[in-house]
Amino acid sequence: MSNNAENRFENNAVVLAGEVAGTPVYSHEVYGEGFYVFDMDIPRKSGNIDTVPVMVSERMCNIEDIKVGKLYEVVGQFRSYNRHEEKKNRLILSVFAVELNPVTEDEFIGENHIDLIGYVCKEPVYRKTPLGREIADLLIAVNRAYGKSDYIPCITWGRNARFASTLEVGQRVQLQGRIQSREYVKKISEDNSERHTAYELSASRIVLSM
Repeated sequence: MSNNAENRFENNAVVLAGEVAGTPVYSHEVYGEGFYVFDMDIPRKSGNIDTVPVMVSERMCNIEDIKVGKLYEVVGQFRSYNRHEEKKNRLILSVFAVELNPVTEDEFIGENHIDLIGYVCKEPVYRKTPLGREIADLLIAVNRAYGKSDYIPCITWGRNARFASTLEVGQRVQLQGRIQSREYVKKISEDNSERHTAYELSASRIVLSM
């Protein structure tokens, strides 16, 4: 990545390497430029897989070349936008690609790294699992160009969770970790439920940022 790109992405930088898990689907258009979203499977060391949505411009590559099973490295940012659904807004997250590089099987090493600097914009939620594991959830506002911000859900564990629970709204923090996907079931009525996927930054490091 060029120095200009590094400076532009210093507060929100993502590197992924994984396998295309879904055919790109048209998302939207901005000033005549079409954007598409596809899912990428990224292996964890544990053997589990995180499935992360990646947004790419039709001007970056031939969208038809992005086929299920192909391997890519993605460099970009973790971004959000609010989509209005029925009577409420839903936070939609994806990795906005600024580089999409094909990778051969010989070169492939699954990679999933994110570095964020932003502001706590909601009071942290601290809890313990039935087995006593400490967890804290954060929502971090990350500034972008033209006065925009991305709102990134983050989850912390153990010592990091205890530290995160002490943070106050407005404090500036730096987090490092990976983007994880997590499935959950939402109950719609007594007889109906829906399966959803949540995306969040799973933090391995969190510190105050000056």
